[in-house]
Amino acid sequence: MTRRGFLASTAAAGLMAGHNASGYAGAAPNIILIYADDLGYGDVGCYGAQRVKTPNIDALAKRGLRFTDVHTSAATCTPSRYSLLTGEYSFRIPGAKVLPGDAPALIQPGRVTMASMLKQRGYRTKAIGKWHLGLGNGNVNWNTEIVPGPREIGFDESFILPATGDRVPCVYVENGRVRNLDPKDPIKVDYTGPLDDQPTGKTHPQLLKMKPSHGHDMTIVNGISRIGYMSGGKAALWDDDKMADELTGQAVSFIDRNAKQPFFLYFATHDIHVPRSPHPRFSKATEMGRRGNVIAELDWCVGELVAALQKRGLLQNTLIVLSSDNGAVVDDGYQDEAVTKLGSHRPNGPLRGGKYSNFEGGTRVPFIVHWPARVKPGVSDALIGQVDLLRSFAQLTDAKLPVGAAPDSENVLSALLGESKTGRQLLVEQASILSLRDGNWKYISPANGPKVQVNTNTETGNDPQAQLYDLSRDLGETKNLAAENPRKVKELADKLQAIRAAGSRPQP
Repeated sequence: MTRRGFLASTAAAGLMAGHNASGYAGAAPNIILIYADDLGYGDVGCYGAQRVKTPNIDALAKRGLRFTDVHTSAATCTPSRYSLLTGEYSFRIPGAKVLPGDAPALIQPGRVTMASMLKQRGYRTKAIGKWHLGLGNGNVNWNTEIVPGPREIGFDESFILPATGDRVPCVYVENGRVRNLDPKDPIKVDYTGPLDDQPTGKTHPQLLKMKPSHGHDMTIVNGISRIGYMSGGKAALWDDDKMADELTGQAVSFIDRNAKQPFFLYFATHDIHVPRSPHPRFSKATEMGRRGNVIAELDWCVGELVAALQKRGLLQNTLIVLSSDNGAVVDDGYQDEAVTKLGSHRPNGPLRGGKYSNFEGGTRVPFIVHWPARVKPGVSDALIGQVDLLRSFAQLTDAKLPVGAAPDSENVLSALLGESKTGRQLLVEQASILSLRDGNWKYISPANGPKVQVNTNTETGNDPQAQLYDLSRDLGETKNLAAENPRKVKELADKLQAIRAAGSRPQP
């Protein structure tokens, strides 16, 4: 056995043996992070939804701890995923924005991530589903091994969508290589112009089974036009209708193969992101059309993972965290009846704004912790950021983070486990500008720009004047208190500036 293998085995043995820094005596928990896409605060039953049934997610909440004030670090996907895995606010990295499908890797090898930290503690690690953090070093050749990728930042295995379902290339990348690629039909990807006279949604709308509402009119794959241009790779193309089944099958297989050792599964679902293309068996799951049906499909995925854990006798000692990468959006680029069939459903519940917004609906998301061996059922209003998971999991597994790792992450493990009602005090929220939570106070920086995003009809929260809200009395952010509280505005503005100026300051 190599020294590296010996150290990994020793770490695993120590985990399996018992006591960790959190004071929990018992085998190390498996960790499954279910990271839904665009799932809003009000999109599931346990957070108030009535027009769509989510029995599996609701069961997790009933048996576990449901949080009411947990936030992504940003109101869009790539920045949130970056912060989740690195423990660093994404606004510190200029490139941490919504990426094209051919972007280079945003998280470089050598960076401490949630996966690399848990791997060092003896966990078997896998990333499944939406990646959208870039791959390779630029000008990716999709026909050879793609490096760097998930493996280089701590994932032993990966089965991913390179970016999103509405962006090319529309293929799965498994452990660094495009799955089912025919070398005689090489893949080409370009985000600047069409390739090889391939039909597009703009030039051949008659070929579409789902038409775009804005953008999304480039290369057509499976009757759906996407963002970006792609040619070749026909044997490797995914089937949109079967994507949830494919990703869930991969997750269940990983659980089955690793039942006898600690594992970390990052299960980043495609649902409920556009294009919303649920399996036909969910075609009538709700009266809300495709958007409601993919919520039901997401709930099915959760049920399948729980069933797999139960079958293997692993549910009791598996820590499941379920959340989303940002708030909800209804029309995000396709004519899928999401708006016309919305009815009384409120995707972001009582919150103002949604995906892309500076208001709470942009970053406050569902968050459920389920660990029967340790976590008692209940509801928590502790203020927590997803950026805090890395340092909290390090505490849970007795990992020692090097100086400079996870610079914005705080250890809130006691709140995550329901042992404390207190999370963090200050939290930065990012959309078009930065906002600051200080307890129940919410400060939104002054900003010019449209107050409503035209394409999605989302309130942006942009205002040339500073905004101040007391969320303990005004969760919907309806009354701006800035004019009558100038001292509080200055205090929070100064605190936010201090956080910005601190940069990636090393923490012990």
